[in-house]
Amino acid sequence: MIEILKVLACMPFLLYACYADIKTRRVANETWVVMFGVGFIFIVADFMELGLPYLIRNILSFAFIFAFVYVLFQFGAFGGADAKVLMVISLIIPTFPAIVLFGTSYPLNGVPPIDLFAFSVFGNSVLLTVIVPIGLGMYNLARNPVESIKKPLYMITGYMTPISKLEKGHFRMIESYSQTDSGLKFRFTRSGTELSNNVIKELKGYLKEGKVKDRVWITPGLPFMIPITAGFITAVVFGDLIFYITMEFMMM
Repeated sequence: MIEILKVLACMPFLLYACYADIKTRRVANETWVVMFGVGFIFIVADFMELGLPYLIRNILSFAFIFAFVYVLFQFGAFGGADAKVLMVISLIIPTFPAIVLFGTSYPLNGVPPIDLFAFSVFGNSVLLTVIVPIGLGMYNLARNPVESIKKPLYMITGYMTPISKLEKGHFRMIESYSQTDSGLKFRFTRSGTELSNNVIKELKGYLKEGKVKDRVWITPGLPFMIPITAGFITAVVFGDLIFYITMEFMMM
């Protein structure tokens, strides 16, 4: 029963973090402080029941996740909120929760050899981000099949939108642009172009002058908190996706 309560206690904070990440791309540190405060009740309860071995396992779980996310954060592959939520999860749920509901045991795929729940949450979240380019590709093929086929890399990383409807938000242009003697030239860039007020104003000016068509490719900034939450739910219900796929591949 306590394992279910741990999961239920974490969910409101994860859902709120998703909302905050979508709206502002920031999640207040207080969120994780309160989440840990609620989870501390379960940490104490587990320690009272399981004793020192549980405490050692909890510390080792946190130390591993801390080192792992710290390295990713230093390389710029991870946001501060993403790192903090995994660290808090590693303290509240250090190992896979064993849950039985209506005669069914969860996770359905069992516990992987590396029984670090937060690490599997991260692995699941990375794997689930694959859904985004697949979804974008299907959307673009349905809306703009000719343009999409011509630019397959664009097709899986963004979508076309009218310049006349551009607004400042959490997205970037996939391309950069420059004025040449032959007109306005666009080219793909890895970093893209931030859609600041000045850029939007400039593009709309070029549109009025007839120097550019009324469409550009933009890419949404997907908050990683959403895949983390999806990875959390998947880990609880199904298990470690990477371990499952690896085993299926080996059996084939």
